[in-house]
Amino acid sequence: MKSWQKILGIVLVIVAVGALAVNHFSKGDGTSTKTKDGKTKITMAWWGAQTRHDATVKVIKMYEKLHPKIDIDYEFYDFDGYFTKMNTLQASKTVWDVFQMGNNYQTYLSSIQPLNKYIKDGTIDVSDTSEQYLKTTKYNKDQLGISNGAGAYAIAYDPSIFKKAGIPEPTSDWTWDEFEDIALKIHKKLGIYGFSNFDDFIAGATVGVGQYGKGQEFFDKASDSKKLGFKNAKLLVPYLEMRKKLVDAGAYPDTGAIAEIKDIEGDYLVTGKAAMTWIAANQITSVTNASKRQIKMVTLPKREKDVPAVSVSSAQMMCIAKNSKVKKEAAKFISWFENDLKANKILNAERGVPIMTKVRNELSTKADPTTKQLIDYVDLVGEIGNKNANNVESPYNNEIKDHYILLLQQVVAGEMKPDKAATELYKFAKEKTQE
Repeated sequence: MKSWQKILGIVLVIVAVGALAVNHFSKGDGTSTKTKDGKTKITMAWWGAQTRHDATVKVIKMYEKLHPKIDIDYEFYDFDGYFTKMNTLQASKTVWDVFQMGNNYQTYLSSIQPLNKYIKDGTIDVSDTSEQYLKTTKYNKDQLGISNGAGAYAIAYDPSIFKKAGIPEPTSDWTWDEFEDIALKIHKKLGIYGFSNFDDFIAGATVGVGQYGKGQEFFDKASDSKKLGFKNAKLLVPYLEMRKKLVDAGAYPDTGAIAEIKDIEGDYLVTGKAAMTWIAANQITSVTNASKRQIKMVTLPKREKDVPAVSVSSAQMMCIAKNSKVKKEAAKFISWFENDLKANKILNAERGVPIMTKVRNELSTKADPTTKQLIDYVDLVGEIGNKNANNVESPYNNEIKDHYILLLQQVVAGEMKPDKAATELYKFAKEKTQE
């Protein structure tokens, strides 16, 4: 009996310690706007890698020191965990006061408070940016958020691996055929993966279809991405064929190996087991910090030589919840977060190239090599990228993506031919967008 009592005691201690660890990042109960000492509480959340978490927490502490009557109750997650939580909070109308949002915002419109009046009355200062940047986070006439920075998708690669394999580094005009050839050669010569992990739905569908030109997009821009913007399912086939070929050759991880990648810090490029990987350009800081070696970026491969392969968009934006009881204080924080030079030196453009001119100029002149590379890369894509690309996620995005990934896995496993998977995906997407 005493043994069981001892075991129970140990279990209770472990549970208590675990509870303390969880509460380290949650200082309030998530319902009251006041803390026990009378401060105004703002709840805030974001997703990202450890570099982002550390910098954002430092900035929050800075703001609290400048504003002693404000207490910011923060949480952070990986991408999937964030939106799992977001979906739960949206259903109960208890979304965080300040929260990070991407181009999938249409799914969460009911939770987002437009910022128009806070911009109009000067609470949120946008005097140091342009209408072009503001449009990246505007829906119809509503300013849904303030962009944390301009960004673009990129291929990150290790130049030392290319040198070791005797292969020239890729350039901004490379094609998918050249990409495939490089990935296969690197695997054959060095025995590592040529590529680590694509965001397959983006690379093969939402961005991939637009690379064929002729005004085609996976989702139609004019319909706010509620309809398909192409008519030929065969446009989906080449990417599916390539993915299977690379996996079969051992140049790309199989489904089980991909499942072992839990975050960007665990990517096979970071661990030295792959030469290249897919990133949002602003992730270059996290990848470089985690790998502790030089990592470079290049634009996505082209499907057609004369069609831009990628475009600039808002990396993420900071929003205010419609259910928030402290909207004014939340707006003040967002304005400071986007405009303050000292804060942005700490944030270091990790969320994307800042849209505020003074911040961007300050970071550019004093940037470390990684941040300078990010700024230069986004500038390059701004010059050569697709300026008419559709960067708005469809409200049907998640369902179609899930079906795409399922079909892709069947193709890779040899259970379905690429052309059949493409036809089935097109039919599913067509029906879903016409419901």
